[in-house]
Amino acid sequence: MAEVLSSLDALSVANEAPVHVQKLDKFGRAYATGKRKDAVARVWVRPGTGKIIVNDRPVEVYFARPVLRLIINQPFAAAAREGAYDVVCTVSGGGLSGQAGALRHGISRALTFYEPELRGPLKKGGFLTRDSRVVERKKYGRAKARRSFQFSKR
Repeated sequence: MAEVLSSLDALSVANEAPVHVQKLDKFGRAYATGKRKDAVARVWVRPGTGKIIVNDRPVEVYFARPVLRLIINQPFAAAAREGAYDVVCTVSGGGLSGQAGALRHGISRALTFYEPELRGPLKKGGFLTRDSRVVERKKYGRAKARRSFQFSKR
C-alpha cells in the first residue's frame, strides 16, 4: 500500500509545471535564436540602457522604417521592460520584415532566459511562438504557387 502511495506522490510531482531557470553565458548575457520566414536572428541580451545593435549598426540605421522598430520593441513593451536591456544581435537571410520578426522572436526568447518570470506575459502576447508561415513553393504548370498562366480561349 505504501508503494502505491509513493507512486501516486511521484505522479503528482510529475504533473507540476516545469520550473524555468535563468540561462546566462559567462559574460552575464542571455542568448537565443529567433526565426521568421527565411530570416534567422542570433540575439544576446544583457541589462543596460535599451541600446539595440543589429549587425554592428544601431537599430535606427538598420531598420529605417518605424514599423519595423515598433515590431522589435514589442516584447519589451509586453514585459514592461523598455530601456532595461541592451541587445546585440546578428540577423541573416530573408528581407527586412522577416528579419524584424526574427529579431522580435529572439528577443522574446532571450528575455525569458534572463528573467524566467517574464514567460507568462510574453507567451500571452504570442511572442514566444515561432511564426510558421513561409512562402508557398511554385508548382509546375503554373505561373506562381497558385496563379495559373493566362488562358486564351481562341
